[in-house]
Amino acid sequence: MLFAVLGAFASLPLLPFAMLPALGWRSAPYGVQVALTLLVWAALIGAVGLARTTRRGLVAAARRLLKVALPDPAAAPASAPAADRLRTPLWLLLHVAIGWTGALAGGVLLLLGVTLPGGWLDAELELSLFGRSARPGDGWASWAVALACLLLAAAVCAGVTGALRWLAPRLLGPSAAERLALAAERERALAERNRLAHELHDSIGHTLTATTIQAAVAGEVLAADPVAARAALRSIEESARSALEDLDYVLGVLREQESETAPTRTLADLPELFDRLRHAGAVVEPDLTGDLAQVQGTLSRAAYRILQEGLTNALRHGAGGPVQVRVAAAPDRLELRVVNRTGAGPGRSPRAFPTSGHGLPGLAERVRLLHGEMESGADGPHHWRLAVRLPVRLPA
Repeated sequence: MLFAVLGAFASLPLLPFAMLPALGWRSAPYGVQVALTLLVWAALIGAVGLARTTRRGLVAAARRLLKVALPDPAAAPASAPAADRLRTPLWLLLHVAIGWTGALAGGVLLLLGVTLPGGWLDAELELSLFGRSARPGDGWASWAVALACLLLAAAVCAGVTGALRWLAPRLLGPSAAERLALAAERERALAERNRLAHELHDSIGHTLTATTIQAAVAGEVLAADPVAARAALRSIEESARSALEDLDYVLGVLREQESETAPTRTLADLPELFDRLRHAGAVVEPDLTGDLAQVQGTLSRAAYRILQEGLTNALRHGAGGPVQVRVAAAPDRLELRVVNRTGAGPGRSPRAFPTSGHGLPGLAERVRLLHGEMESGADGPHHWRLAVRLPVRLPA
């Protein structure tokens, strides 16, 4: 009820402006002046409801005072029907009308219920029905009428509150067009978070795997080959710095802050990636054919991440031996392949690293978004192969 009364009283500042046309037409009958004033008053109230800030305030107030679950208003698309824009003015008009009705009816009933029993304020009540009149008097009848007035006042308050609670989701809640806009916004947010999760998995996962192996290699050769140990430590430093750049960017996006430009690593950065793997003790045999410079933009960045994930898996699960990397750029397609040895090699056992299980599904999703094809699985009894084919779209 408080929400309804506040809405009614909030419309009072507009009443003097609504009376101006009637005051300028003094020759009109009184009923016409009243109707004109009410019409202009309703138009001014509806105009206030057209403001987007008004709707935000009404939604917040309805959530707090009516206890109605309403989402924050979404930006309606330009193609939204005109009726959607009139929902808030209609709510505001109904809110004011119901508020005044409830305030006046409830106030009169409450006043009668309080003043009738003791004859306070010299209150008297006469009931007339079908030409017959009756006065409750000062006895039990006045108390019964007072109780009935109080019950009716309570019913009016409950009815007003219930009506506003029923109307709020229908007029203040999202329309069909706004629900589509909200769904699209959620989809964009989820896609962005999913992309960032892939970036973190690819970058941080690769760096932790490589640095763990590099640290082990440095510890093993520290006394026998200090030069190799220092090279491994330098590679750890470079890998960690690269991962920190990725992490800073992702955290900035998640905090909705303005971050630096996203770190972009493309096929041109493959030599640096191969060097870090060699410092980790891996034997990388690259086979790069075609003009890799023609592969640019999103395709080049995605290809780098695919190869990075494939090489990371080779470090995690490989059993020694060379890792064959093939990158072949043709005018219409880009072929990527990583082949590594699996199982226990001569005198060696595969390294055990905990995995999240998101690597290959993430790669499959990335390849699917690029309309490519991916194959992964055993390549003979002792090898694992990852093969990806991506279409190349040359700039027009």
